[in-house]
Amino acid sequence: MRSTIIKKLEELELEHNTRILYACESGSRAWGFASPDSDYDVRFIYARKTEDYLSIANVRDVLELPINEVLDISGWDVRKALQLFLKSNAPLYEWLQSPIIYREDKNFKEELMSLASKYFSLKAGANHYLSMAVNIINTLGNDLGEEQVKLKKYFYALRPALACLWIITKREVPPMEFEKLRALVADNVLQTGIDELLQLKQVSGEKTFIEPKTDLYEWLQEITEKCKRQVALLPSERYATDELDGLFRKHIR
Repeated sequence: MRSTIIKKLEELELEHNTRILYACESGSRAWGFASPDSDYDVRFIYARKTEDYLSIANVRDVLELPINEVLDISGWDVRKALQLFLKSNAPLYEWLQSPIIYREDKNFKEELMSLASKYFSLKAGANHYLSMAVNIINTLGNDLGEEQVKLKKYFYALRPALACLWIITKREVPPMEFEKLRALVADNVLQTGIDELLQLKQVSGEKTFIEPKTDLYEWLQEITEKCKRQVALLPSERYATDELDGLFRKHIR
């Protein structure tokens, strides 16, 4: 599949006359809890020719291929990516930490990540992950009366809840990988339960259902309530664009 993805990226470059600066896996395969039938969520950042940025015409800042059951490939123009980096877009900060990289050009990722600790807004990031976690946990609460719950819901609740907790406790950009985030779970019984769910997910389809895990649901509720109280205390800062402007000018043709 890797060779297929790289070929698709090369075709996009040729078709749109762009240069891909960075391409990675962004979904469950990068997070560390993929199912055998999980699709490939490929995200990339690309640059156009210099003159394209000097035109009075608006140029589309997103490239994508039609989504199918296996591949989901899309990317952002480098200007859009840097604007979102300035706004502490959490998914972008995740992409830059992905353990699965398909393309990387001229140390773009390292240069951008060197600025991450400065530009990442703790409050914006925590609010993003908290909102994600609460939405999924609410659906888990609605499912408590059901005999079966979709297995992947627990991971889609755990990951953002732990990312939010990471920001609150460590005051830094949270890691992308679930294995690193789960180090925050101090309860050994819960850790054992998470191990069992991981093992099951690795051999089960995306649509697999299991019995509700009341203990895990209650723990998630407790953690998100703690996060809600602490998010308001996080600093919210704004920075000038000078360093990102320099990075932008360096990497466009």
